[in-house]
Amino acid sequence: MRGPKRASKIRKLFNLSKEDDVRKYVNTYRRTFTTKACKKVNKAPKIQRLVTPLTLQRKRARIANKKKRIAKAKSQAADYQKLLASRLKEKREKHSESLAKKRSKLSAAPKLSIAA
Repeated sequence: MRGPKRASKIRKLFNLSKEDDVRKYVNTYRRTFTTKACKKVNKAPKIQRLVTPLTLQRKRARIANKKKRIAKAKSQAADYQKLLASRLKEKREKHSESLAKKRSKLSAAPKLSIAA
């Protein structure tokens, strides 16, 4: 098996375009052997970096999952920001209420006069 194994190198060897099927051209350097058990065996290189419909499908699925994850993270971040804002608002209201109570206590308390 003396010949290129990588799909791009096979394309280069046979002057193929990206649309041509590389697997058909590997047959030119496929070899047949007879084993010790007198069986005929074909040997050909396993083509590496071959772009198949399955690899493209997996790539599309991977990209779709990535987009889904990004969208989910964005929505969760927005929800978290809303939660933080509401908690901050509650904290401010509580603080202002406690200040109002303190002020009302101070104003309602009888003033002690020193001259008495």
